[in-house]
Amino acid sequence: MFPLKDDIPTDKPPIVTIALIVINALIFFYQISLGEDFQYLIVKLGAIPYEITHQSEITQEAPFPVNMTLLTAMFLHGGWFHIIGNMLYLWIFGNNIEDKLGHFKFIIFYLLSGVIASLVFVVTSPNSTIPMVGASGAIAGVLGAYLLKFPHARILTLIFLGFFVRIVRIPAVYVLGFWFIIQLIYALPSIGSNTGGVAWFAHIGGFVAGMGLFKIFTLMRR
Repeated sequence: MFPLKDDIPTDKPPIVTIALIVINALIFFYQISLGEDFQYLIVKLGAIPYEITHQSEITQEAPFPVNMTLLTAMFLHGGWFHIIGNMLYLWIFGNNIEDKLGHFKFIIFYLLSGVIASLVFVVTSPNSTIPMVGASGAIAGVLGAYLLKFPHARILTLIFLGFFVRIVRIPAVYVLGFWFIIQLIYALPSIGSNTGGVAWFAHIGGFVAGMGLFKIFTLMRR
């Protein structure tokens, strides 16, 4: 399933959501402009679990303490498919959560979801020396909040059935529930893995964190 758009209108323009998309895009264009130094930037600014758990750098000339990479890693991406997929999900679901939380709280919510997502991955793969990058953990937090707030929203979804492709409207609870189950299926065998690939547990951690944080922020607002 590949979501395309939802049917929930917003009352306020999603200024922060748009700004996050623009910032991520600009940083990615800068990454690809580096040519052969593309990977060098990922190693320097990506979140490396081993560095965080041992509080020591395995790379030289790091621009700031290793814990700061929990933030910087959220704004780096490994390729075109990575950033396009993330920004599409952020656009579809982020505007509604920003609308409910407000601009400032949404920024805090987004960053906290991303940091918690990264920490969950660090805990499950503490000795990995592979840099983790991407906004996926923070966006997973947005998905968790969306499922909590708009479970019955209709999501225009592209479905692949072998050689057949259909576009249908599916309740968010099924689209996001299916997404979460997929993360679990791939995450469980990867516990303790030190190899590269998708940080599945970051997605799970971000999703659960997003649900909890959204509930807290909503109660604070009341």
